[in-house]
Amino acid sequence: MSRVYEVMFIVRPDVVEEEVDKLIAGFSTTVTNGGGVVKTVEKMGRRKLAYTVRKFNDGNYVLLTVEADGAGVLELERRLRVTEPVIKFLTVRIDEEDKRLAKVKALRGTRRKLSAEPAVQAAPAPVAAAPAAVVAAPVAAAPVAAAPVVAAPVAAAPAVAEAPATEPVPAV
Repeated sequence: MSRVYEVMFIVRPDVVEEEVDKLIAGFSTTVTNGGGVVKTVEKMGRRKLAYTVRKFNDGNYVLLTVEADGAGVLELERRLRVTEPVIKFLTVRIDEEDKRLAKVKALRGTRRKLSAEPAVQAAPAPVAAAPAAVVAAPVAAAPVAAAPVVAAPVAAAPAVAEAPATEPVPAV
């Protein structure tokens, strides 16, 4: 079964550019002879290492994206291990990550983004209930909003009868 891998390796800093190109070509032929495909080759240039590796503080970084089966990747790793100019390498399988990212993108595609949609105008506020006198009046062809609103008089609150004041009872 063919899977996608990223293979990053670091070449010694004292190796010239032509030799790095030869190394990349050799590793690419190893992958293709094993039945795989080299998707991309990215030469990232000379960078400082995080820590000293084989007495080197710098290295030339190269990233290969490879589609191959397990046996092809094992052969590539074996060749990286025995090649003198390569001071460090790392192989990572990325096909599961690609599947996960595709699933997330598909999920995001189904969602609606509310901020991207045009604003919907709010419905007009409902008109307060008018008194019966206004409802009974004939309404001409004038729109409802233009009809005069008659304010109903506010009824006074009924007075609360106060209890008769009683004299305090003396304490015994």
